Amino acid sequence: MNDELLSVRNLSAGYGGRIVVKDVELSVSPGRILTLVGPNGAGKSTVLRTIAGLLPPMEGEIYLEGKPRTEMPENQSARLMAVLMTERVVPELMTCRDVVSAGRYPYTGRLGILSERDRAEADRAMELTGVAFLAEREFSRVSDGQRQLVMFARAICQRPRLLILDEPTSFLDIRYKLVLLSVLKDLVSRENLAVIMSLHELELARKVSDVIACIKDGAVDRMGPPDEVFSGGYIAQLYGVTDDLLEQTRRKGITVEGLHDV
Repeated sequence: MNDELLSVRNLSAGYGGRIVVKDVELSVSPGRILTLVGPNGAGKSTVLRTIAGLLPPMEGEIYLEGKPRTEMPENQSARLMAVLMTERVVPELMTCRDVVSAGRYPYTGRLGILSERDRAEADRAMELTGVAFLAEREFSRVSDGQRQLVMFARAICQRPRLLILDEPTSFLDIRYKLVLLSVLKDLVSRENLAVIMSLHELELARKVSDVIACIKDGAVDRMGPPDEVFSGGYIAQLYGVTDDLLEQTRRKGITVEGLHDV
């Protein structure tokens, strides 16, 4: 039986009438992390924004729990999946608790009144992500890294089955990167979440992912387990890093995990 929570079939995506990526085939099941990697501008964010419903597909179909996303009511899809994009969102006059609690709106009805359970879910999400101490702080007055963790808490608060994360470690220092990815791995394991995300940090992608999809020249160029993708010098080719450049950096004592360590 097919247990795919998300499946993408023959997807072409873009904006302004221009196709950025084409013929994309992806799927992710509960308890699994699929990570998109590739050069800047390759189309990773475009794919994620289209899956999230922020951009309409130009061709192809997106299925959630085996049903076309276009046929799923908005409230149902909002309960099924949560989205964290890289845009800097700075709501005015909202505390961090208010921002996290907004993740409960798919459950609150038209009036948006929070129940005790909704408040408990917000508290839980803030505890998990280590931002409970920011609860009463104004969101616009905390650091970029703290905002990113608060927005991650908001996504968790939604209690989704699918998380869509576009560069979730952006703006985070190494400590908070590790916190976020540790929480993410724990949630995937304990709550059987499905995750599709993009990451720039190759070594983090290698360690946290179950499957890696490499986006290059407007298409999925390679997909498979991390050890398979990170072999034979492929990642250097993906990013256009020549053997000469690798040798120059080696001689200078500069190495990049994922490029040299293959």
